[in-house]
Parts: sequence; structure tokens; C-alpha cells
Amino acid sequence: MWMTPKRSKMEIDESRGFRAEWTQRYLVVEPPEGEGALCLVCRRLVVATGEPDVRHHYEAEHDYYERYVAEGERAALVERLRQGDLPEAAPLTPEERAARAGLGLARLLALKGCGWGEGDFVHRCMEVMLRDVLPNHVSVLDGIDLSPEITRQRVLDINQNLRSQLFNRAKDFKAYSLALDDQAFVAYENYLLVFVRGVGHDLEVQEELLTIINLTHHFSVGALMAAILEALQTAGLSLQRMVGLTTTHTLRMIGENSGLVSYMREKAVSPNCWNVIHYSGFLHLELLSSYDVDVNQIVNAISEWIVLIKTRGVRRPEFQALLTESESEHGERVNGRCLNNWLRKGKTLKLIFSLRKEIKTFLVSIGATTVHFTDNEWLCDFGFLVDIMDHLRELSELLRVSKVFAAAAFDHICAFEVKLNLLQRHIEEKNLTHFAALSQVVAELKGHLQEDEKILDPDRYRVVICRLQKEFERHFKDLKFIKKDLELFANPFSFKPEYAPISVRVELTKLQANTSLWNEYRTKDLGQFYAGLSAESYPIIKGVACKVASLFDSSKICEKAFSYLTRNQHTLSQPLTDEHLHALFRIATTEIEPHWDDLVRRRNESNP
Repeated sequence: MWMTPKRSKMEIDESRGFRAEWTQRYLVVEPPEGEGALCLVCRRLVVATGEPDVRHHYEAEHDYYERYVAEGERAALVERLRQGDLPEAAPLTPEERAARAGLGLARLLALKGCGWGEGDFVHRCMEVMLRDVLPNHVSVLDGIDLSPEITRQRVLDINQNLRSQLFNRAKDFKAYSLALDDQAFVAYENYLLVFVRGVGHDLEVQEELLTIINLTHHFSVGALMAAILEALQTAGLSLQRMVGLTTTHTLRMIGENSGLVSYMREKAVSPNCWNVIHYSGFLHLELLSSYDVDVNQIVNAISEWIVLIKTRGVRRPEFQALLTESESEHGERVNGRCLNNWLRKGKTLKLIFSLRKEIKTFLVSIGATTVHFTDNEWLCDFGFLVDIMDHLRELSELLRVSKVFAAAAFDHICAFEVKLNLLQRHIEEKNLTHFAALSQVVAELKGHLQEDEKILDPDRYRVVICRLQKEFERHFKDLKFIKKDLELFANPFSFKPEYAPISVRVELTKLQANTSLWNEYRTKDLGQFYAGLSAESYPIIKGVACKVASLFDSSKICEKAFSYLTRNQHTLSQPLTDEHLHALFRIATTEIEPHWDDLVRRRNESNP
């Protein structure tokens, strides 16, 4: 699809060499000899393969010069550095050191999901430690204010700093995709988390939280659409550069006529836009698929057991591993929704299944009902659910691996669909080789039932597997639509030119005949290979690579946000504004480092 230039081609930087705009942005110049970029500050040669190397050097070594932000100041700074006049970085005053320490502690508190009032407790702990270990330095804590009001404001300041950096980088995105996750919940309100994955110069990939939207205040799809478009406009991202949409498979997202995806695609249809690729199975694969395969409300019954264990069996040694796993996932407090989500994981169901005999003994000892343990069909359904969810867990873990590009993720999905076909044939033949839990249940029941009594109903489970197959086909059909593009991206030297569109055959033939590029392809990862590929010589192939690289290849960032949410549900349920929630989620998921000196300087400007 993307190999056929039906729409306007994407503009890509032609050169991987030095670019003039780097001089003011990163304080470097083109060296008189050789490649790379010469730093005007430290006079070191940055052996750059692209802009990321130059930017990383600047941010790591010379972040101080970010205070020269105005265009006139920046130009004057460059001129002074050219003449060898190096402005000395003024040492931080004690007040600035205290402010920087306070900002760092505020970020740590946010990462741990601590309440605003926890800062005072941290301050007292440090005071006790210093009084005993370094009594002469206790006074350094006097300037560090960790009061709830100050901590709250610092978290907002850090969020604003990270947001500004993201928006600056978003200006250079050549293509981007969105991930829309509507499974986030805080207390009684649901939120839509909007993540962006952008590809800048040299195919550098950036995944960040774009915004969060309160679904209570934006109930209709039209209101949601308006909020997302506003966030894109604020970030400087046009719909013309959007390549893909990754969503959950809830009705709000993929409803045929009223889903958000339909609205987004209609909005993105214009002569200057690409066909937006949508796939809905990446996010919360285990959680949402479990509703399709839980044929007998197994999870509802298990959740009642877990509540009883947490309240009346907490001291029993046989349940300690289960309780430890539960607390590491969502804390000590029993939150109904967190508990339900945890129980819909293959790993959790497998652990509970292994404890089924101990759970039955426990239920009998406290006088609770054990009716499910005498229901043969329910026990078989339990074993089948454990097995299917374990297979989904394996796929989900593969899809959490980031920086492998969508082509590798698509391979995992295709392999799983083949696996489902195999499972269907096996269940029809009553071959339980790949159904370990169900096989155990059947073996146990055979010892108590008559030989002519029916134990396993294969048609019951064949229908479930067929339904799962249809769901996968529906969720990932767009990826199959660009299958050739993904194959070309992953294996450009083995892709047969005769199977490619006419428009790309010449480029592909020339690429495969280039020995030096073949050596680079073998020794570098795909990202590095395509970053070094000349857009002047291979514009269509480079365009395909840029678009494929912008597609979400994993659910890692969404899982990171969801894990932060479930671990800190109690803290996040305290009275917080949407602005504060946005700040906490951004700090928890970002890979961008805050510009600390800039934050300290802004604090001084606001408090002269």
C-alpha cells in the first residue's frame, strides 16, 4: 500500500551529514575535516551518525546553555563561542541547589505514587539521618521545602518542562501514530490515555504520553474527537502526518458506526493524508480477550475466593506466594476493578489453578460454598480458561518487547493465528497436548466417574477458539493490508522485486545489488540500517521505513502507565485535578529527562 505513491510523498531529510540548524540548536559546527559535528563549547568532535548523537551530547554536557532561549541571545552566544569567548556556567547558589534537590525529590515521590504530604515525612527522615551521621550538615535541609503545596507545584513544573520538550521534538516528526487506551480508571472516573509514537530525523523513535482525557467530562465520541484534535494541534502535529491508530477493542473505540476510530479516519481523509492503519489487539490483550474465552464466569467465582483469602486466610502459608503476587500488582487494599484485572492474566490464573485443592480445603474450613468443585463442566471450563489465557500470556509478553518495529510484532500475531488453528484441530480430536490444565482436570475426573459418562465436550471449546480466531482477524486486518510493506521493511534484500509494485522495483533492484548496503544490513539493526539509507537514492523505500517505524510495535508504554495506575490506585483516588493526574502519568511513563537548570531558573524568575 505505502509502496504505491497514490498520495503526496513524505518529505524526508536527504542528508545524514551535518545540518546548518544544528549550530544554534546544539552549539556545534561542521568540522573542517572529516565527518560529525564539532562542539563549540568543549571543542570535542561528536562522531555523529545523526541528530540523536548530537542532541544527546548537548543535553548531557551543556544543558546550562538552554538558558539562552531567545533567538537574538542564541545567535549572540554562537558568535561568542566561535571567537573562543566561553561564557562560564555560574556555580549554583545554595538556594538553587536546594531548589534542584526539591525538584528531584518531588519527581521521586511522583514516580512512587506517594501523596503530596509524604514530602514532609521524607524531610524528617533525612533530618534524623543527618543528625546522626553528619551533624554539621543538618542545616542544608533548611532550604529544601517539601510541604504539600510546594511538592504539588513542583510536579506540575516538571510536567510542563517535559511537555515542552516533547512538543519541540514533535515538530520534527516525519510520521507519527497514536495509541488510545480507555482502560484507565481513577476512583469512579474513567480516563482515555493518548500516547504518541513519532519518528524524527534519522528514524529516531519517540514514545510519550500526549494527553489524558476525562471520559466523564467527554462522554460523547464527538467530544473525545475534539479533545484529541486539540491535543494534536497544541503539539504541532497535523493529521497529514498520522500513519496509525492503536486502540483497545471496546465499542467506544471500534464501534462500526459510532466508534472513535471511524471518526478519526473520516477526519484524516484528504488528498494530503495517508491511509490510517488501525489495529486494536495490542493493548490489554489478556484483559480484553479473557471476556471472549471465559465461557462460565470463572473469574467472578475466583474473585470471591481471593477476597475470602485476603480477609480470612492471610496467615495461611500455602497462600503466601499468591498474596505476595497480588500485593506487588495492586497493593494491600482490595480494589474490585484492580482485582478483576489481575485475575484476568494468564500468570495469575495458572497460579490459582495450581492451588485449587488448597483453596477448596480452605473454603470448607470457613464454611463457604464449594459448589463449583462438584460441577464437572465448570472445572473443565476452568482448566480450558487457564490454558487459553496462558497461550495469550505468551503472545502478550512478546508484544511488550519494544523497539522491534511493527513487522516483528506482526510476525508474532501471524504465528499465534497459526497456533490457534492447531489448538482447534487438537481440541476437536480431544488431543490435550497443548491444554495442560484441562488435561489435569480430565484425568482427575476420570478417576471418579463411570467410563461411559461424558467428561469433555470438545465442541464447546472449539466454538470459543473459533470466536477468538475471528476476533484476531478483525483486530489486525489492517496490518495484513500492508503485509508487503512490512515484509519489505523487515527483509529488503530477500523481497522479490517482481512481487513489489512497479513504482518501487527499480529502487529495490538497485538496493539489492549494492554490496556495501548488504554488509550494513547484516551488521546493524533495522533502525540503524534505514537511518543510514539515502533518501535521495531510495525515496520510496525510505518512506515505507519511516511509516513502518512510526507504528506502535509494542504495548510497553501503555502497560507502564496501567501498572503505575494499579499499584497506586489508593493514592490516585485522593482529590486530584486532571492536570495533576496528567503530570503524574507523564512523569511515570516518560523517557525524557527534565531540564533541571531550566526549572531552577524559572523558579528564580517567578520568585525574585
